[in-house]
Amino acid sequence: MKLVILEPLGVEEEKLLALAEEKLGNRAEIVYYDTRVTDPDTLAGRAEDADIAVISNLPFKKEVMERCPKLKMLSVAFTGVDHVDMDYCHERGILVSNCAGYSNTAVSELVFGLALSLYRRIIECDRAVRAGKDKTGLVGLELSGKKFGIIGMGAIGTRTAQLAKAFGCEVLGFNRSPRQIEGVRMTDLDTLLSECDIVSLHVPLTDETKGLIGERELSLMKPDAVLINTARGPVVDSRALAAALKEGRLAGAAVDVYETEPPIAQDHPLLTAPNVTATPHVAFATKEALYQRAVIVFDNVAGYLDGKPQNVM
Repeated sequence: MKLVILEPLGVEEEKLLALAEEKLGNRAEIVYYDTRVTDPDTLAGRAEDADIAVISNLPFKKEVMERCPKLKMLSVAFTGVDHVDMDYCHERGILVSNCAGYSNTAVSELVFGLALSLYRRIIECDRAVRAGKDKTGLVGLELSGKKFGIIGMGAIGTRTAQLAKAFGCEVLGFNRSPRQIEGVRMTDLDTLLSECDIVSLHVPLTDETKGLIGERELSLMKPDAVLINTARGPVVDSRALAAALKEGRLAGAAVDVYETEPPIAQDHPLLTAPNVTATPHVAFATKEALYQRAVIVFDNVAGYLDGKPQNVM
């Protein structure tokens, strides 16, 4: 059985391969690539004789998998699998496992780093000090007492709610399927958008959630509200968000995800919109989360080899 790790996973190579040996023993020959490539021909060349392939958020489409006749399993070191051609995997009978849960803490903690950056104007404060200025014009806001809205009450959304309550926020939640979360007032999407001071997105990218937050939804938000997106870029209409910010219909936004993986085009509309804190898709990227992700990757492979697959998509 040949296992090919097609891109770096954010864990030192020696530690990663030791973990693989610990989990799999001698049941798989392991090939590790320490560079990330997206060219389909190169990817296919790397994976063509793999029985099992490991990727993170590397696009893995039909044109690559068609050239991998032995491929039986794909262990995705990520929560979402929208970058994988799932229809083709189902057609071919290729089992796909994800790493749900590895970054719950990492993502939810960054939400509050972003919220505090917007509310306390941390980036502007840094620039002021470096320019020899004082705090004039840099009065901030407190999270305590604000209405904090969470769209998508899965594991990350629920963890975010716990942290919001710790900051003294009143938490409102919206979920597409009915859920009851202790200490969270569940409501409909329009009510959440119209009432909340801070809105944080935590939904997967699906046909139903693409463009979930567009011009109409943004128009419901209060002019002094802020939007935080650590979910998926296409969940939000970036042009509509940029317009709302430029026209003063929204106070600020913090964005970690975009329509494509960073580096993004320098003419992206959010890069010229005011009061935007932008990060390069780092919400999941902590040392602790990346190691836990690697553990789940190899647990998934071990489960498959044992005939007990887990985290199946």
